Amino acid sequence: MDILPDLFDQHPSQLQLVSSHWEHYGALCYFSGPAVTVNCFEDNSRIKELLASPGEGRILVVNGQGSTQRALIGDMIAQSGIDNNWGGVIIYGAIRDVHTLSQMPIGIKALCACPIRSQREGKGEIEQEIVVDRTLIKPGNYIYADLNGVAMSEHKLELA
Repeated sequence: MDILPDLFDQHPSQLQLVSSHWEHYGALCYFSGPAVTVNCFEDNSRIKELLASPGEGRILVVNGQGSTQRALIGDMIAQSGIDNNWGGVIIYGAIRDVHTLSQMPIGIKALCACPIRSQREGKGEIEQEIVVDRTLIKPGNYIYADLNGVAMSEHKLELA
């Protein structure tokens, strides 16, 4: 489903492209919802905590500071997100368990895959403004993702 081209055609001044070289993981090709933010570096403690809590269709947006040296999410944490009704996950960093994630009913975008798991030292901040590849994302901003990329709006947009 190609939603982003239509959204940009209809709402060009209300959408901001979250430009990066996103790879698509997970079985859902399109996902959208309000953002919950995490800022962390090679430590997925806060990601694990959040995806174990009720997601209510929200999108977890993680500023992993672009690190490709440790995976911030794998199949077990993704399954927790599915079980708790998260709409998707966007990781400005790496993931792992690529084949398994491709079969799971959740949308996941990340920079790349890395087989090395993250550290768990309880580091990271949640629900703060984050910058993902030069784009400011605030908690509650609306996130849209499909095979074309990732975009952000201050509020939910509808297609005509």
